[in-house]
Amino acid sequence: MKPFLDVLSGQATKVPPIWIMRQAGRYLPEYRAIRTKSKGFVDFCLTPELAIEATLQPIRRYGLDAAILFADILLLPQAMGQPLAFVEGHGPKLEPIRDREGLKSLSVNAATDKLQPVMETVKGVRAALPGNVALIGFAGSPWTVATYMIEGRGGSDFAEIRKMAWADPGLFGAILDQLTEATTAYLIAQIDAGAEALQLFDTWAGSVPAPLFERAVIQPAAAIVRAVKAHAPHIPVIGFPRGAAAHLSAYVARTGVDGLGIDHMTPLTFAAASVPPQIALQGNLDPILVLAGGESLTDEARHLVRSMAGRPYIFNLGHGVLPPTPPEHVAQLIDAVRGV
Repeated sequence: MKPFLDVLSGQATKVPPIWIMRQAGRYLPEYRAIRTKSKGFVDFCLTPELAIEATLQPIRRYGLDAAILFADILLLPQAMGQPLAFVEGHGPKLEPIRDREGLKSLSVNAATDKLQPVMETVKGVRAALPGNVALIGFAGSPWTVATYMIEGRGGSDFAEIRKMAWADPGLFGAILDQLTEATTAYLIAQIDAGAEALQLFDTWAGSVPAPLFERAVIQPAAAIVRAVKAHAPHIPVIGFPRGAAAHLSAYVARTGVDGLGIDHMTPLTFAAASVPPQIALQGNLDPILVLAGGESLTDEARHLVRSMAGRPYIFNLGHGVLPPTPPEHVAQLIDAVRGV
């Protein structure tokens, strides 16, 4: 019995399963200890022994209901041939792709081969997990990955990708299509290695101009979900179009996702009213509350659980846990959710 998978099949549970985006990472002292054993972040992600340990650490510490593969959404463009570096204090840096010559330098087939260490991590984690804990594989959605590939960095105003989408829709579409193909192959490989559910992270969906949302977000996600379901109909997919509250109904209806991640800017009750009742909702506690701790954390966590009573619901944050978060605050959160 795996409560996380039960909820994604449409079952409502009295106590919701819980996992936390970025549940493995810098807020854990045990993670910081093993992080020193690699030459850099990409090397860390592509060293199965280290990535397996990072994935399992929060499961051991907190007894969460799902583990999520420790990796990064930008491993895919790097494996396709785009140079990537993580610069301390500045985040990811890539050589921007802004013309057809840059696109020609990328290879979907090369990515599949270069990401085999990730599949070894999936296999190792699946073998080590307790029987009641599910394993989530993941990838970035094409729009979000494309923002990094075209802008060359994170935290931007997305001017370059938006300009390309309007001025050269052919090139923009070609980049999305290549990413869709590569992402599909990557996720299917994760399934074959042992992933039991998938999450598509569209972290920057909220930056898409409304007239482009169908092409930039919905069409790629729908193509990926169709291909995944054709390969493995039993594998549920969670979509997380962060910041795109106005599009939730269309996103669910046209992509075929089984679950919907909700950010902390969107009321859960609004999301519940926007999508069919069999769709599992996931979210959406403000990560700052976990950083702050105290009575407000417990009160808000319990309020969210009560507000989703009778509906398929997975407890999570509205975005990833923040690096300065005290680990004991995460324990407090889990106690609050399970003690409702």
